[in-house]
Amino acid sequence: MKRLSRRSFLAASAAMATVPALAAPRRNPTPEPSPKTPDRTPEVPRSGNVDVVIVGAGAAGIAATRRLNAAGKRVVLVEAADQIGGRCITDTRTFGVPYDRGAHWIYAADINPVAKLAPQTGLDLYPAPPGQRMRVGRRYAREGEMEDFLASVVKANSAIADAARKSDVACSQVLPKDLGEWRPSVEFALGPYHCGKDLAEMSTADLARSGDRDNSAFCRQGFGTLLGKLTSALPVQVGTPVTSVDWGNRARIDVTTTKGQFRAGLVIVTVSTNMLTSGKIKFSPDLPKRQLDAAGRLKLGSFDHVALELTGNPFQLRADELVFEKSDIKQTAAIFANISGSTLCTVDVGGSFGRDLSAKGEAAMIDFATTWLTGLYGTDMKTLIKRSHATRWNNEPWVLGASSAAAPGAQTARRILMEPLQNRIFLAGEAAHETLWGTVGGAWESGDRAADAVVKLLGGPSRR
Repeated sequence: MKRLSRRSFLAASAAMATVPALAAPRRNPTPEPSPKTPDRTPEVPRSGNVDVVIVGAGAAGIAATRRLNAAGKRVVLVEAADQIGGRCITDTRTFGVPYDRGAHWIYAADINPVAKLAPQTGLDLYPAPPGQRMRVGRRYAREGEMEDFLASVVKANSAIADAARKSDVACSQVLPKDLGEWRPSVEFALGPYHCGKDLAEMSTADLARSGDRDNSAFCRQGFGTLLGKLTSALPVQVGTPVTSVDWGNRARIDVTTTKGQFRAGLVIVTVSTNMLTSGKIKFSPDLPKRQLDAAGRLKLGSFDHVALELTGNPFQLRADELVFEKSDIKQTAAIFANISGSTLCTVDVGGSFGRDLSAKGEAAMIDFATTWLTGLYGTDMKTLIKRSHATRWNNEPWVLGASSAAAPGAQTARRILMEPLQNRIFLAGEAAHETLWGTVGGAWESGDRAADAVVKLLGGPSRR
């Protein structure tokens, strides 16, 4: 069967976002250590006076810290979890090979700011292979069937883009009536898989403005490992939750953590929208209602990996190959096979089904993946699974979900999050990017942009 290129698929899908894949087994790459702490951590005070405190050591926080550190500012990066990376973490312990628990795809690698820095780390980036497949019952889709599916995706995206020019409504309301038997698969691809939410919960304007995510790449040692390398020599404290940010004094901002207190002139907050509205960080005075409402309308979706270490290559798939299912129900998923040439595969679930499944626990998630694969391939998967693991991002206490997706009518909330608060507190992260939301590159650009604004306020050259 002729395989359609990933470029043609993503162009049709108007930038489908978070994917992993499978492959014919190759020799496993030498795993890098998980980035629990940077390679060369400088002495970091637990309290005291600094120019800027950055809250959250995900991509946005790392980018902001690098920018301010390079500008010679006194900066500290504090992270609640016991490792850096946020929603981009590589685990090398569970399976003995790099396993990205969160973000895996390096989108638009030719212009991605993280990919541009990769050569200085010595890690191996390689292009995502072309092609993907569709499982129809217990066989792979024929070329004509794949063309029908892609044509349906094009119709859906065109309808969403047309509707977005007139009003910002739910994507599900504007889908063409003639998608026929492909409608459930299209809805899964554009909604739960791309955004972690069902199309009924998603803004047409947000999806229509989603930037191009073609020309993707992978890091053989793991995307989280790459972020860890870029954190080397930065002043970062992990395992240090921020409990309060007191910005009532015009002369300073007091940032209290579980280990001490910092006094700063400015603060950059890069936590997720769900964390921002959770009350886990007490702001005094409260953040403006405008910003809190915006964060609430950019709630995180649900997207998880059920990772399976398999015996051999039972699906006869290539390395990093992506497989969807032609399904007529919501209880479906995607396969990402033979990750970086290993025998590790993930079954990816998202949206309302993924959220409900995750709430049932890791055992239920693994059972679903095993049963689902058995139904697709007619092989008892339990006999082929060596080790397994399921992420549950909704239960991660310092994240509380996957990535942001605007509710119908809420696309403008992203720009609201980008507004400085009295030029003293700056919000950054993937949710504060209008086109690359839901991506590590978008989060990085957001953090860099906030830091550049801070450098200008503190006195220093701006790159804008």
